[in-house]
Amino acid sequence: MPFYGDQDLLVQAVSSVLGQNDPRWRLTVVDDNAQPSTVGSWIESLDDSRIRYLINESTLGVTGNFQRCLELASADFVMFAGCDDVLLPGYVRTMMAAVQRFPDAAAYHPRVQVIDAGGATALPLADRVKKLLAPRIANDALLGGEGLVAGLMRGNWLYFPAITWRRSKLGGFTFRQDLPTVLDLDLLVTLVLAGEQLAVLTEEAFAYRRHGASASSRAAVATERFEEEAAFFADCRQSFEVRGWMRAGRAAAWHLTSRLHAALLVPGAIRSGHWQSARRLAAHAFTRR
Repeated sequence: MPFYGDQDLLVQAVSSVLGQNDPRWRLTVVDDNAQPSTVGSWIESLDDSRIRYLINESTLGVTGNFQRCLELASADFVMFAGCDDVLLPGYVRTMMAAVQRFPDAAAYHPRVQVIDAGGATALPLADRVKKLLAPRIANDALLGGEGLVAGLMRGNWLYFPAITWRRSKLGGFTFRQDLPTVLDLDLLVTLVLAGEQLAVLTEEAFAYRRHGASASSRAAVATERFEEEAAFFADCRQSFEVRGWMRAGRAAAWHLTSRLHAALLVPGAIRSGHWQSARRLAAHAFTRR
């Protein structure tokens, strides 16, 4: 659990791990805060040998801290739990059952519910779109190849903190340090290009917190997210076309939902007088690379 931000939300996140109805878990909280906090003393007060707390010697940033979490992982199955998200009580049980059903999968994605800053169930526009883009499956399914990545290029329906990864399948792969908001999508695409598959589950096991303070929301306002996505999609298009995955290449070239998202932010940027941001958003929305 990479930590930076709200200690009260971290307490809820850690408590949700403690509330699992399957005891087969260990938790490492990796604190990347530049400011002192009482997180360490609170975790120590839990007196639970399954939980450890580490502080980075210097602030690594989002991607750096995720990479450190990957390097610290020791079990074959690992998730990078959001420090403001909530694991539903059956998360570990659901994932361990999926591991038995799909022993060759590289990653496992459960059904996700969305909550707001206060913890109430919510479904804002971004998540309604994700729901529309997600695969239509009646039962748990193993997905991979061009079909999977072409769908993800049209729109990223993944919830990164909800995914359990099989560490032995990650091999020498790492989180790209230049992709703080799509590092999960990059890692999964890399795995699929290497022939790996994703198990998509129908059981709801995770609550993703959607609020304006998230790193991805701040990046969207500042337009860095879209510049990062444009570079990412360009790289994907080249990789897919080399592979002969022309349908996925076209989807990466158009990246329609990313462009639509940028277009929807243009009027707000203009109203706020952020003309440079408006121009950059419009360029992402209406220029095909």
